Amino acid sequence: MNTRLPGLKSAYDKEDDGDVILTSQRSPRPKDAATLILVRRDGPAPRVLLGKRSGRHSFMPDKYVFPGGRVDPHDARAPTLTPLATPVATKLAIGTRRAPHAFALTAIRETFEETGLIVGREGQATGKPPQGWDRYYSEGVMPCLQSFQFIGRAITPPYRPKRFDARFFMADAEDALIDTRPPVDGAELSDLQWVTLSDALDLDLPSVTRFMLGEIDERLARPTADKGPPFLRWTRNGHTTDRL
Repeated sequence: MNTRLPGLKSAYDKEDDGDVILTSQRSPRPKDAATLILVRRDGPAPRVLLGKRSGRHSFMPDKYVFPGGRVDPHDARAPTLTPLATPVATKLAIGTRRAPHAFALTAIRETFEETGLIVGREGQATGKPPQGWDRYYSEGVMPCLQSFQFIGRAITPPYRPKRFDARFFMADAEDALIDTRPPVDGAELSDLQWVTLSDALDLDLPSVTRFMLGEIDERLARPTADKGPPFLRWTRNGHTTDRL
């Protein structure tokens, strides 16, 4: 069932995300992507990790975002210590032929590349690591997917010059991260910081990031609520959302 959710209009606002708007060109096909929202609860209020995208990016330059990026075909071959929970894998499988665990592994790899933070546990993978995973496995760790929550999916509107079909995961930082090392700024993300949900809203955020912050707030306030992840997308009738 299609529904209109609070904040959905702003999640597709043409003015917020800093991109050039397509006018007469054919809309590009969305590329699969994944994002990891790490939540720290070791203070008075929950905090999430955000970083500022480089101004050289053509997609959302200078915006504050969660770590994440495009799915690489090799990500699905990365060995893990624990799998995704079955309900999470089932939801991720909707509308795609890609292996569900590939999205979670992309989120882990991108978080490591963009922040230096290691999501996983001590372990030794056998054989040669998949392409793009050498540095991660050289740390003597392996990914753990069991605690990942799938909290949303969003497809970039067709009027954007770059489009992504992004899956958003949430995980408890104290459980997901191997240690308490601080995040390290890099070429992709700078000004990495742990911020409360209310302080995050004062940053220059893409509309979809702002929308997902609202979803996180609801889930933290009502962790036992039985509702599926929102699926933000564009249809012939305009922007809308389903609950997966």
